[in-house]
Amino acid sequence: MTWKTRHRSFYYAKAPAPELPPLTPEETALLCIDVQNYGMVLADDPEERARWAPFQQRMRETLIPNLRALQQRFRAAGIDVIHARIACLLEDGRDRSLSQKLPGWNNLLMPLDTEASQIVPELAPEPGEIVVTKTTDSALTGTNLRLVLNNMGIRNVIVTGVYTDQCVSSTVRSLADESFHVILLEDCCAAGTDSLHQHELEILNMIYCQVMRSDELLEEMGLG
Repeated sequence: MTWKTRHRSFYYAKAPAPELPPLTPEETALLCIDVQNYGMVLADDPEERARWAPFQQRMRETLIPNLRALQQRFRAAGIDVIHARIACLLEDGRDRSLSQKLPGWNNLLMPLDTEASQIVPELAPEPGEIVVTKTTDSALTGTNLRLVLNNMGIRNVIVTGVYTDQCVSSTVRSLADESFHVILLEDCCAAGTDSLHQHELEILNMIYCQVMRSDELLEEMGLG
């Protein structure tokens, strides 16, 4: 089974095999979403730590090494690597969107300069790479990223990061609505659980994006 047949939802069970647009380096960018230190902190409570153990394992053994390798491959090919992160501009977080103010797990108060808001060292931006800061789930809605991509002549956006069913999903949908060609790399993303991750891939695939693995993308681009 290839990317053309995996993750098909009810709506697309019998749809024709999808085709990719020309993924030329000058029209393509890699977008890395919210792989920040706050998501790597182990909970003090043993029960909560155990509950998040599969996510931590996926981050350390799958997402981070795969995305690091992809970043390096894209940089070597002259393809832009762009980063998005959650961080509020005001210390009290008044500038955050409602989704990040409501009580619960998504209530994130991370000013710009805090350790929690920084991108994990393994995936840190290199000098000259664009970093956008958002107080929303979508990296497009909460920043000038749409304008920047258009100014750069980017038509194809390769999306990676966390969390598949939250900020990644919101960004994919926003990009699709703005008529960008979007590819979501399943082995460079993670959600709180694998079932949430897999379910969101099925929802997004073939309407908002094409879902594939990083090795499949590199082969399609002639970078394998």
